[in-house]
Amino acid sequence: MGQREHPPVLAEDLGKKYSRGWALRGCTLEIPAGRIVALVGPNGAGKSTLMGMITGLLRPTTGRISVFGDAPNGRGMHGAVAFLTQAKPLYPQFTVTETLKYGRNANPGWDQAYAEELVEKAQVPFAAKVGTLSGGQRTRVALALALGKRPKLLMLDEPLADLDPLARENVLQTLVEECRTQKITVLLSSHVLAELEDVCDHLVLLADGRVRLAGDVSALLQAHAEHRTLSQLALAYMRMEVAA
Repeated sequence: MGQREHPPVLAEDLGKKYSRGWALRGCTLEIPAGRIVALVGPNGAGKSTLMGMITGLLRPTTGRISVFGDAPNGRGMHGAVAFLTQAKPLYPQFTVTETLKYGRNANPGWDQAYAEELVEKAQVPFAAKVGTLSGGQRTRVALALALGKRPKLLMLDEPLADLDPLARENVLQTLVEECRTQKITVLLSSHVLAELEDVCDHLVLLADGRVRLAGDVSALLQAHAEHRTLSQLALAYMRMEVAA
């Protein structure tokens, strides 16, 4: 039998404390490979803190975390991880072509042909400056930049929040198709639970800095038969936390 591959993320009793208190505490979870994982919870639940520790930007106060078997060292993200936030840190004065060139220079595993293909599919002009693009076009370029490095784990922190509903749907559909085809594990944080319904097959729900629910979506819905959708289940748990 071959050696079992390390999961994309494994956390054991993970905690992060700031001067104001614990942002994350007693967090034990595994992000399974090849899944599209919904990371949900109310504001202040610890979602961004967890993502920050996966990238290595934040150091744990307690416990351990590994990314594909390696402990984040704070000297940059694991080479197999790409991270896209709502801010989408693109240079507005760069053209799309220059943006992809930057991606090529910054990432050893860069796939120029694939990144260009994603831009072409989105019908974004290569000669246009990023600052002149629409929100949806900028998001497509940012995704091409993230996926061009050929990650095994793609983390998305509210990446569609500034898009209109139609653009959100189009970008999300493209993203999911690409990630499933390329067998990329996705960790997707969003407050819009409805858009996660037909996309995510694994759920991690945080509340008050702790993991309250985690597992395969279909198995969780079977175990909680009174809830028919991911949204209903997640909202029910969040309501319980607020009421507690």
